[in-house]
Amino acid sequence: TQVIRGDDHVNNTPRQINMLKALADIDSKIRIPQYAHLSMILGNDGQKLSKRHGAVSVMQYDEDGYLPEAVINYLARLGWSHGDEEVFSKQQFAEWFDLDHITPSAAQFNTEKLNWLNAHYIKQADNTYLAGDIIKRLAKLGVAVSYQPNLSQVIDLYRDRVHTLNELASSVAYFYQKPVIDPIAAEKHLTADIKPIIAALVESLKSVDWQVEPIHHAIETAVTSNALKFPKVAMPLRVALTGITQSPGIDQVMALLGKEEVLERIYSVLK
Repeated sequence: TQVIRGDDHVNNTPRQINMLKALADIDSKIRIPQYAHLSMILGNDGQKLSKRHGAVSVMQYDEDGYLPEAVINYLARLGWSHGDEEVFSKQQFAEWFDLDHITPSAAQFNTEKLNWLNAHYIKQADNTYLAGDIIKRLAKLGVAVSYQPNLSQVIDLYRDRVHTLNELASSVAYFYQKPVIDPIAAEKHLTADIKPIIAALVESLKSVDWQVEPIHHAIETAVTSNALKFPKVAMPLRVALTGITQSPGIDQVMALLGKEEVLERIYSVLK
């Protein structure tokens, strides 16, 4: 039997071994285990990890939107290594793990590294699994997922842009509820001079085959006919449809939102 624990228990080990030896003299079935001590985990400031660093339970990581694979991968890599491998599965970890590869120095918890790993696993995750999880997280935000747009397609738009499942859920919420328009973004991009151009674009969109390429062509036509740069038209559309200034390609967003919803949201900001 092996007992693997933090090196803050090193001082206790001799006493525990002596107690077990004494008990073994009474009962021959008792065996003294092998003890291995892992270096402590430190916070970003080099101090022992504690609640003041935001240390949380494993279940809290699930609440915060971290995939189990990412948490296991990251925690396994703290104080242990297998060459230069940064990303590995549970099966690989079980196969590779060896106490000889434990690092003697204290490991430092790095939230940015955990976020990087989580983003990697989100990109690799099965769409059906992600969709089931995101439905639950959206429900906690008070957002009910309707049949359209297809949630798997929506997730595909954002999976390369987020670090946690909570971030993914909040990013796609506007597909299923009217967005709250950022007033600063509206003031900057929904200006009096651009609204007539957007209004004319809306009229042309009414007859467009609702696919990404025709939508993009309609926007490009509005851009070139008014001697503008693409962002000058795309940004007002983005604010009107998503409420903010950052999103995937606006033509992709519009295609998924659907013609009726797009026209309704644009009309509401042109009033």
